[in-house]
Amino acid sequence: MKRDLQKILAQADQFVKEEMIPLEMHLHQHKSWAEVEAILAEKRQMVKAMGLWTPQIPEEYGGLGLSLHEHGQLMEVLGQTLFGLYAFNCQAPDAGNMEILIEFGTDEQKEKYLKPLLAGKTRSCFSMTEKDFAGSNPVHMGTTAIQDGDDYVINGHKWFTSSAEGAAFAIVMCISQEEASSPYARASQIIVPTDNPGFEHVRKISIMGHEGAGWASHSEVRYKDCRVPKSNLLGADGAGFAIAQTRLGPGRIHHCMRWIGICERAFRMMCQRAATRELSPGKPLASKQTIQNWIAESRAEIHAARLMVLDAAQKMDEKGDKAVRIEISVIKFYCAQVLQNVLDRAIQVHGALGISDDTPLAYWYSHERGGRIYDGADEVHKSRVARTILKEYGVRV
Repeated sequence: MKRDLQKILAQADQFVKEEMIPLEMHLHQHKSWAEVEAILAEKRQMVKAMGLWTPQIPEEYGGLGLSLHEHGQLMEVLGQTLFGLYAFNCQAPDAGNMEILIEFGTDEQKEKYLKPLLAGKTRSCFSMTEKDFAGSNPVHMGTTAIQDGDDYVINGHKWFTSSAEGAAFAIVMCISQEEASSPYARASQIIVPTDNPGFEHVRKISIMGHEGAGWASHSEVRYKDCRVPKSNLLGADGAGFAIAQTRLGPGRIHHCMRWIGICERAFRMMCQRAATRELSPGKPLASKQTIQNWIAESRAEIHAARLMVLDAAQKMDEKGDKAVRIEISVIKFYCAQVLQNVLDRAIQVHGALGISDDTPLAYWYSHERGGRIYDGADEVHKSRVARTILKEYGVRV
């Protein structure tokens, strides 16, 4: 079916500006996720009625079937507001979990876990990061899954399990093939319902003073003799790393385009504040050359970041993720830094207002600082890019 992408983007942009942005500070101040979820349920129904639900999902599964390049542009629009992605049911980690269930899930798994997720009736979480093991090395972890008859018995301690509060199930990365010859064939991904007696939600982790709730939270989780049937294995035993890689490339493009949406909103706020905040009668803050430099630098950086990400997305659509691994690393560290630059300038222009919770700037500044850490720390991506380039000069490090 032929899609009119510009119409989709215009509809989404209008919805964000008219329905979501006016609500966001009210929602942000709610402590209970149940209250937030109840308010957002109406907005999600509106999105369904517009025909824009799960835009990243193939049409045969009820989505819009947008390509990565198309969805990247939509992510920029939705990223302008705190709950935009959730309203359209394309938020992480659910979006990634949907995609791997579609590609690797059995018919039984799709019926039990995927369908409710696609319908927005449930949420999920992804449980990989561990406190005592470097997250940038996903083949090195302590959580194990031991086969016992027709079951796996999982034991381990996870950290930063995104969106665990209120999730119906977790997809858990764990070591199931300890003796595998390759370190990349040791881990598996296993579905664990959160009502399993062996699943312990220890706590929500406070992020720079904000605990978060529901989908917008990160949790510490323990698996204690957590017994699940072997039928909960996602894909093949030992294929966990390979499955994780299939979600990371597209996921990084999603993150980068969402960040660009945040940048555009912060940029508009910065310009508006600079134009209207007076230093003295008739003399706006924008008259200062330093402010003008910040505006010009931000415009250039955002524009460059957008073109880089859309180029990577188009190449991935055409050639697959293996062909653009360097491009993905480049956009990951570059866009994360642009985001920090733009937010910092916007806050500085807003002055005391910028560090208050009367605008979304402080929230973004604290929560999106993690962009330089998750999905591979900046230093890891930079090293990968440099080592790949240096090979062309005969240097192997």
